[in-house]
Amino acid sequence: MPRIVRIVAFGFGLLGGLVASQGPEYSQQYRQRLGGAVDELRQVVTRFDADAAASGETRDSAILRLRNNADSFVTRQGAAMQGNVERLDRLEAHRQAMIEAGPFSRIALMVRNGDRDLMEATYRDFEPAVPVTEEGILSAAAGFVAVWGAILLLGGFLRSLLRRPRSRGPARA
Repeated sequence: MPRIVRIVAFGFGLLGGLVASQGPEYSQQYRQRLGGAVDELRQVVTRFDADAAASGETRDSAILRLRNNADSFVTRQGAAMQGNVERLDRLEAHRQAMIEAGPFSRIALMVRNGDRDLMEATYRDFEPAVPVTEEGILSAAAGFVAVWGAILLLGGFLRSLLRRPRSRGPARA
């Protein structure tokens, strides 16, 4: 195999390793943002629960009261609070699943069940980092091997295509 193909494959392998190493870092920054969102929503819902209790209501009855109000603004506030409660439940369950998942499972869980708003916000603020965790180093190695191997295979395949003699059809007499 020509030396240039090996050099190119190595360079792209390094690039693949660098990109793959950022998966665990992105997942870690997402988990931090997820924790912050859960904490903030919990405060909002706790304040609402305290206000409902001070008025002799439960959370559900207070939300129902707001949603059934004739004033459309108040009705929308009831719907918004119901949305906050449901999102808090979803995010808490997702956060617990992320805590219980293993290192590589967290990445898959985030991709499969992650909160889209949090993932987009994490992406906007994402800061690449050097992988120093076992997960980051293994991801970098896997990315390197995958890209390096793919380029070497592609280079070998193209080389074999270029070396094949072309058939010119049957000889004419």
